Amino acid sequence: MTTKASPDNALPWHVQNSAKIAHTLRVDPLKGLDSTEAMARLLEYGRNTLPTAKKRSMLAMIFAQFADFMVIVLIAAAIVSGLVGDVQDTLAIIVILVLNAAIGFAQEYRAEKAMTALRLMAAPVARVRREGNVASLPADQLVVGDIVLLEAGNVVPADLRLCIASRLRVAEAALTGESHAVDKTIEPLAALNSSLGDRHNMAYRGTVVTIGHGEGIVVATGIATELGKIATLLADEVEGKTPLQKRLARFGSRIAWAVLVISSIVFVAGILRGEAPLLMLLTAVSLAVAAIPEALPAVVAISLALGAYRMSLQHALIRRLPAVETLGSVTTICTDKTGTLTQNKMHAEVFWVDQQVQPSQPLSGHWQIFFQALALCNDATLVTGGKPAIATANKVTGEPTEAALLEAALQHAFSPAELLALQAAHPRVAELPFDAEKKRMTTIHRIAHHGNTDYLVLMKGAPEVVLALAVAEHRTRVVAQAEAMASEGLRVLAVAYQRVASLPENLDALEHNLIFIGLAGLLDPPRREAHRAVLECHAAGINTVMITGDHPATARTIARRLEILDDAAEVGEGGID
Repeated sequence: MTTKASPDNALPWHVQNSAKIAHTLRVDPLKGLDSTEAMARLLEYGRNTLPTAKKRSMLAMIFAQFADFMVIVLIAAAIVSGLVGDVQDTLAIIVILVLNAAIGFAQEYRAEKAMTALRLMAAPVARVRREGNVASLPADQLVVGDIVLLEAGNVVPADLRLCIASRLRVAEAALTGESHAVDKTIEPLAALNSSLGDRHNMAYRGTVVTIGHGEGIVVATGIATELGKIATLLADEVEGKTPLQKRLARFGSRIAWAVLVISSIVFVAGILRGEAPLLMLLTAVSLAVAAIPEALPAVVAISLALGAYRMSLQHALIRRLPAVETLGSVTTICTDKTGTLTQNKMHAEVFWVDQQVQPSQPLSGHWQIFFQALALCNDATLVTGGKPAIATANKVTGEPTEAALLEAALQHAFSPAELLALQAAHPRVAELPFDAEKKRMTTIHRIAHHGNTDYLVLMKGAPEVVLALAVAEHRTRVVAQAEAMASEGLRVLAVAYQRVASLPENLDALEHNLIFIGLAGLLDPPRREAHRAVLECHAAGINTVMITGDHPATARTIARRLEILDDAAEVGEGGID
């Protein structure tokens, strides 16, 4: 499907009003497309699928095993041996060729089956409004103009211009590399050339809804999506020869020429001495067959098969055997950050309360209120699986940032049972939810004591926003600390609170004159095994390069922790047009 905004308007989707887009694409958001129009668009523009490498038939996979130069030389040797009557050599070469082909074919066939199974498991389903009804359809049947409904846990099936976004957050690590979910809005943006990560009114194929719900108009499908553009680049990549294949080809060529020259010399010398031509021909051919290392392809195939087996024990899928050898020829590894080097899971790394970075034990004063705020001003959930709260198999679910803050409260302040008791004693009675414009979240909790009722107001959000609404001692020092934490690649949140005797009619009035408590710095931490892997690469003489769409400060922090980057090195910035 084409990505043009409309026949008469080339403005990008993110700068246009969603109502205008619906009019341009001839769809009523309340009803969706009718089946006839949807089918017509599907026939005209094709299915919503990404390009993949053409699947090879079994016959093609078998013939591919005989395409190597050394194998071709062996085939020629077998033919010549058969013609001169050397049956033993002929049979030996044929057995080796069959063994070599069987090993390579078996490995490739198993890999193809595994990849096909993975693709079938990943086939997405989309909830679509058509003819006024909501139905679940295979995502490959989506067309431009469809109205797609999103909720937490959904994988976005196509590129959407959002028209409804209720507390909607989307994890876009697949495209931007940023670990934390992005808050979505429906308002048009002013910047024509804003980056993908800044297009908060768009939802892109392959990203994941973490919280909230929404609706969007499909504006691009298939290869026209942002993910499709990446897939197109990968699909167009020409497969090259591995270093081992190149060396074997050179070796085979040299052997063939050397054998041809030596056999010719022996044949000519024999003729010049007066030997019978047939005898010299048989002698030259026998010499050629004996000189060819017919066991070499089989030895190489068996060695590679053993390597593929060992890698399979590490859950690595090898599609073709020669690819195993490329690991031994690597000089530089370029790796993604999010989800590869890091856990793709936010974690509260640093706390700053009362100008201290470590909580005192037992908790008291602002430290106690700080962790209470992290636990109560939070939409994540503690799941106990129906067991008592003191069970060890508790799990926190929710949006990554919210979950990280709740886990911090559990780690530093409360047991699961104490957390549930705290939530029961401070029930949430109202809230002012987070949105991308306000950059803060406020919750109000009832506190009953001695027959009286007070209310606890808790706020968390961007430091500059919270500080503008709160009273803070040493404000300059707080701002400096927040900036220092941000420069280390941390996502910084500020926390404030106040207690009131009654609730005003307008709850917005509660978001003023709060008391600043402290700061929390979050980061997607490195995987434990990643650091060891980087050190092993360095020991092997392999240079490691991290490529990510993250902010340079975040990238620098992770790279230093993994020892990819030292103090003398610099972070380079660039992009792809």
